Amino acid sequence: MIGVPMPDPRQAVIADLHRQMDAFFGSGKKAQIIPSGIGANTPIISANAHQEKLRAQRDRLTPMVRAQAEAGATAAEAAKATGMHVKRAKLIAQENGFKFADTP
Repeated sequence: MIGVPMPDPRQAVIADLHRQMDAFFGSGKKAQIIPSGIGANTPIISANAHQEKLRAQRDRLTPMVRAQAEAGATAAEAAKATGMHVKRAKLIAQENGFKFADTP
């Protein structure tokens, strides 16, 4: 229609939201506080498939890295000998509870 102002879409959304809230609380339901990190579709925080795959790879490399640490190598020396990045070697050591020799 010409000459009739259109309703504000924002006000329509707000009114609909208020109707839904009144229906929710009117039926006896209560608001809940959901802890940070918990989503509607993921009730438990867990590793995704990619993270699990990386962890499995690190688990396979653990004996080789542990042998380097037991031989007295530093993290950098162990990483170079095993062909991996220093951060990965340190992560493997941290996950499996062993330490490298201190850097001289």
